[in-house]
Amino acid sequence: MKIISSGIKDGYIEEKYGKYGDQNLKGMPSKSLPLQWETIPEGTKSYALVMEDFDAIPVTGFSWIHWVTIIPKEYLELKENASLDDKNLIQGVNSWISSMGGLDQGDASHFGGPAPPDKTHTYTIKLYALDVELSLKSGFYLNELYKNIDGHILDMAKLEGKYNN
Repeated sequence: MKIISSGIKDGYIEEKYGKYGDQNLKGMPSKSLPLQWETIPEGTKSYALVMEDFDAIPVTGFSWIHWVTIIPKEYLELKENASLDDKNLIQGVNSWISSMGGLDQGDASHFGGPAPPDKTHTYTIKLYALDVELSLKSGFYLNELYKNIDGHILDMAKLEGKYNN
C-alpha cells in the first residue's frame, strides 16, 4: 500500500495546512491535507489514519497527535479540508484536547495542523487498511483505536512531511 499527498512538496507540508495557514478552529490550524492511496489489500473493510509529531516529545513530554480518523472502505483519497467537510469520517481527538491545547472534545475531534513551537518538525502519517469496520464514535481516543485495530491490520503505509517553525 502507498500513500501520497499533493500538500507535501519536496518533503515539506505546505504552509496553508499548519500555523501559517489562514484557516483555524479556535486557534488550532484546521485545513487538513489532501491524501491519496493505492495498492489496497484484498479484504479491506475500512481504514484508520493517524498523524503524529514525535519531535514534540522534548517540548511537550509526549508525541503530539494531529489527526485520528476512521475512513470508509470505498475511499481512495481524502480531499483538502476533509476533516471539516466530509461528514463520513469518524474522527478521534487530537492533542489540542490536552491542557496545552485547551480545546474541548468536540473541537479537538478534527485535524489539528502543524504548529511546531521550537524548530522544524517531521510529521508522520500512517494509514492502516483494516479487515473490519470499526464501531468507534466521534471523539474516541488514539489508545481506543489501537485496541480496536489490533489483529485487524492488513497493511500499513507511511508518509512523512516537515513543517517549519
